[in-house]
Amino acid sequence: MRKKASAEIDSVSKDDMEVLRKLGEKYAEIASKPQHQKKAEMWTLLNNLNDIKPMIWVNEIPWHEMEKNDELKIKSEDSLLQQIETELRRKIYKWEHFDSDMVIEGKIRSPLAIDDSGFGIEEDVDIVRTDPQSDIVSREFHTQIDGEDDLEKIKYPEIVHDEIQSERNYRILKEIFEDILPVVKEGVPGLWFAPWDQLVRWRGPEKALKDLVKNPDLMHKAMDRLVNAHLHRLEQLEDLGLLARNDRNVRIGSGGYGYTSELPDGNTSNLNASDLWGCSAAQIFSEVSPKMHEEFSLKYEKRWLEKFGLTYYGCCEPLDEKVNILRPISNLRKISMSPWVDLKTGAEEIGEDFVFSLKPNPQILAKKKWKPEIARKRIRKSLEKTEGCNVEIIMKDISTLRYEPERLWEWTEIAQEEALKFAEERGLKT
Repeated sequence: MRKKASAEIDSVSKDDMEVLRKLGEKYAEIASKPQHQKKAEMWTLLNNLNDIKPMIWVNEIPWHEMEKNDELKIKSEDSLLQQIETELRRKIYKWEHFDSDMVIEGKIRSPLAIDDSGFGIEEDVDIVRTDPQSDIVSREFHTQIDGEDDLEKIKYPEIVHDEIQSERNYRILKEIFEDILPVVKEGVPGLWFAPWDQLVRWRGPEKALKDLVKNPDLMHKAMDRLVNAHLHRLEQLEDLGLLARNDRNVRIGSGGYGYTSELPDGNTSNLNASDLWGCSAAQIFSEVSPKMHEEFSLKYEKRWLEKFGLTYYGCCEPLDEKVNILRPISNLRKISMSPWVDLKTGAEEIGEDFVFSLKPNPQILAKKKWKPEIARKRIRKSLEKTEGCNVEIIMKDISTLRYEPERLWEWTEIAQEEALKFAEERGLKT
């Protein structure tokens, strides 16, 4: 079965038009503020490895817990317009309550209508929910790859661009936001690449890790086939001109924005991967040795990463003691430092050579009682341990705020205060 990567739209109701135009006017007003240009310049300096204030960004938010005064309530009816409305409402909400170092660009992006046939295997999983409104669930995966014969189940994705529908989407959005915001067609602004995240869903986490010792040939062949499938998809996106720039306010890997002056400038059509940021991660390898990480993961991930101009590595897996195996990635620029690393070790290993993508533990936001003084202390201590590094602070994986969104508002304010204080004390650009 083919999967639609974007919704379709042929017409828009008067009510939907009114909802989107009103939001667009508010969004345009926010985007016109000069601090966005300054923030973009700061992110550029960080990603170019200049000494600046630690930059802060918040992502992976439990939006079902954030509502206060119907600020996030979706009112449009069409599925594509609901996507646009959701994005606008969430960005406006973040700006008004916890803007951190977010950047709002004054344009509406019209997604291209892209069909992706996928990899041929659907997850066979049992899901347990503790909060019916949350996207955070527990999963038990059922094995779909039992041996080498099952590797044939991994298919090479086929990409099709419905140009007629893309033009319809663009025409409708341009009509809605006419005289408010420019509308630009946009393809795929980079790709999340974590093949081991896929394999463990198809093989099962315990079996996959045991296979590193008991059945290594199966894992090597599985990774080889899956990476080839990803590369096949990437080549099609390049050939069809469906890639979009991500050196802007686009999340790179599991980190912050991709602003930089070190990627080819000016080209906005017929992009190649070399014009973009790439990323990779192997989260299941948290307890795997550097040697096995390199053999079973990096060996294959490098084939993907070398296609891009700059790259980001990691997510939740601790990498403080694996920086040495990452250094041979010639275009590597940012490394994830998850809540489970030793910050001092990570800082010593990274130094000024890469962006230190610091991930505070979101657990502090989920405790029974919110203690902002402890949050402040932890942020200050983290900054002290990473002194001398180029740091971004990424608060992510927020499973719950106990339906008290003010916790995240206050955490963001505290993080900004401490980052500014830290920068001023050390003479960093603010």
